[in-house]
Amino acid sequence: MAAIPEKYLDLLTEKRAFASLATLMPDGTPQVTPVWIGYEKGTLLVNTALGRTKARNMQEGAPVALAVIDPDNPYRYVQIRGKVARVTTDGADESIERLSHKYLGRDYPFRQPGERRVICEIDPQAVSASG
Repeated sequence: MAAIPEKYLDLLTEKRAFASLATLMPDGTPQVTPVWIGYEKGTLLVNTALGRTKARNMQEGAPVALAVIDPDNPYRYVQIRGKVARVTTDGADESIERLSHKYLGRDYPFRQPGERRVICEIDPQAVSASG
């Protein structure tokens, strides 16, 4: 597992920096989605709803890449390539609430009827950063 340089951890833990998440479609073409990002003990966390394209693409072992750009300085960023280490519904509802408070300052307002949340844990394998 590659470590995120401490100088860039604020992009994952403190700032409201969106990540551009790249996954692979079944035909091998890339798919990119802006996402909220969480970070715990060296692991990146993406919370989504079951049935969405990114959820279908992020099965355990799937390769992914993320670019997280500093909202205060677009020339400062961290790029992470890794693999999905685990997919779980355990704690997913609490996780989306934490992310919503980080990004919106309030409870998650976008829940759809019958929606089931899932956390995709990503282990970084390669990290590069600038700025």
